[in-house]
Amino acid sequence: MTKRENTRDSPIGHATTRSLPIALLRARENVMGPIRAMLADAGVTEQQWRVLRVIEEHDALDPTEIAERACLLLPSLTRILQTLVDKGYIYRTPHPTDGRRLQITITREGRDFLASNMAESERIMARFQEHLGNERLESLLDLLNQLDDVKF
Repeated sequence: MTKRENTRDSPIGHATTRSLPIALLRARENVMGPIRAMLADAGVTEQQWRVLRVIEEHDALDPTEIAERACLLLPSLTRILQTLVDKGYIYRTPHPTDGRRLQITITREGRDFLASNMAESERIMARFQEHLGNERLESLLDLLNQLDDVKF
């Protein structure tokens, strides 16, 4: 019996198995569980991992761009950036045209750290791909990105 078949609507709304926020939270926890274990073994938090991944995809970013792309609040990012500087994974430099701003770039150590953990990350994601199939996984990612475009 599927989750959908095993539910009923309540007098005040749809069953929780048909609730978008709850479905997203359940899916997130299912996806993030094995990733959190991998990251704990590697000695970083999921937020630090996201920040490193975002920075690695670009030559240099300012903290506001990083916060937006890594889905973090700027005050939280400040602490995360300091931790990553202390670990030797990133460095901060003054912006070339605006001395009031900073640019964040990844170090060789940061790239090496990502590379040394990427195989395990890809193994975890391959399990989800095996379960869903490539086409459905790509469709899911497309739908989630479209959902991210909805603004209220």
